[in-house]
Amino acid sequence: MNTLIVSPLLIPLATLVATLLARRSPRAVTAISLAGALALTAAGLALVGLAAQGQILASQAGGWAAPNGITLVVDRLSAAMVAITGIVGTATIVFAMARDEDPARCRDFHPLVHGLLVGVCGAFITGDVFNLYVWFEVLLVGSFALLVLGGGRRRLSGTVVYVVLNLVATMMFLLAAGMLYGASGSLNMALLAQAFAAGEVPTTAHAAVVLMLTAFSIKAALFPVFGWLPASYHVAWTPVSALFAGLLTKVGVYALIRLVTLFWPDAGVAHEVLLWVACATMLIGVLGAAAQVEVRRILSFHIVSQVGYMILGLAIATPLALAGAVFYLIHHIVVKANLFFIGGIAARLTGSERLAAMGGLYARAPWLALLFAIPALSLAGIPPLSGFWAKFVLVKASLDASAWIAAAVALVTGIFTLLSMSKIWNEAFLKPHPGGAGGGSGGGGSPRSADGLQPALWAVGTLAAMTVAIGLAAGPVMDYAVAAAEQLAAPAAYIDAVVRAGGN
Repeated sequence: MNTLIVSPLLIPLATLVATLLARRSPRAVTAISLAGALALTAAGLALVGLAAQGQILASQAGGWAAPNGITLVVDRLSAAMVAITGIVGTATIVFAMARDEDPARCRDFHPLVHGLLVGVCGAFITGDVFNLYVWFEVLLVGSFALLVLGGGRRRLSGTVVYVVLNLVATMMFLLAAGMLYGASGSLNMALLAQAFAAGEVPTTAHAAVVLMLTAFSIKAALFPVFGWLPASYHVAWTPVSALFAGLLTKVGVYALIRLVTLFWPDAGVAHEVLLWVACATMLIGVLGAAAQVEVRRILSFHIVSQVGYMILGLAIATPLALAGAVFYLIHHIVVKANLFFIGGIAARLTGSERLAAMGGLYARAPWLALLFAIPALSLAGIPPLSGFWAKFVLVKASLDASAWIAAAVALVTGIFTLLSMSKIWNEAFLKPHPGGAGGGSGGGGSPRSADGLQPALWAVGTLAAMTVAIGLAAGPVMDYAVAAAEQLAAPAAYIDAVVRAGGN
């Protein structure tokens, strides 16, 4: 059992080492990388199977009891996040197997991806605040290197913005962790939750949590500290930007959900602030997307707006609202990664990411039009796709809680999202290419053929099929999300599992 808990860390770490040892053989690196991602997916699904039975798995590394040892905990939410991380990681590696003009970039890409996956999975299963900081640092190091992969002034400029704001958030997080330890004598999340519930922590501890949540808000790209995301994600290599779009902000959202439900489960000022931040994030993100003229910049602003929906569920904090937030996390990781994949393919086929220089894709690649329509309509919340059910649950939870303004903002954001997706559809797919049927530059770069894109299409098609499947099987997915929300809303079982594992 302990081996399974630690497998989301051991598998990508072992894969990272193996890909470095095999660097002289690009084929071996790719094969090892794909095998590692599939193994991570299998481990995540095995954890989901155990979590679905109601088990909360907890382990203390090295046999050290909490709060001295390193605590690993897997409940329904963390199991689902590990599984979806493996799936998106696998899709990213398959997408990168498409023929590329720079083999050296692919060679460096694979170990960096698995280094990133180690940090992401570690953040999802850690049970103490200090190691959450450690795993954030691990994934940030990997993300910095991936962002500049391939070089170029545009990427370096985007990386500077990304690095500066994320380092600010990291320093805030570290300062908050030190304050919390000084005030409480522990950084174990379960033991801290007990102390907060019993009112045994001083005001300094509450101030530390506020600072920590502010740091996570930056990492989740919440209003007003979201500018780093649309300034950086669109400049990365397509597989990198898709991986970032799917996973990185969700680590921040996960941390917010975990700490708020453990430390401040009762509605209060914090939840009121989160509610207004969620509304502002939804609106500012979707309006920012409406003003953009490049596909991946549009999609980057939509990451911001969609994060607002997840925080809306956390702010309302009823079991139904939390279930909606969990459902939205699962849905959005798949959909957003897929849209970035498709945006990269569209740019390759048309020679540009600027909508004015794109066009003709429906006639040239009708299969890509279908693959775009599925995640785009899901993002906008069109039934019966996954996004409809996620939005429906959150709007219903808002209405049940008499949060009328929040419900209205969620609906309006959905309408504007549909308009943005329609703009991409009209400009990139329906209108003729400005260079004519011959595929001239039309003011952009040189269009390229679809040769060698088969692996990328397999990745895109698989994620699109998942989006449809989640929508059609919304009942079982919602049942899992409701059970996960019940664990979040009543963290006694989580605390008890950690205490029993630590022998306290």
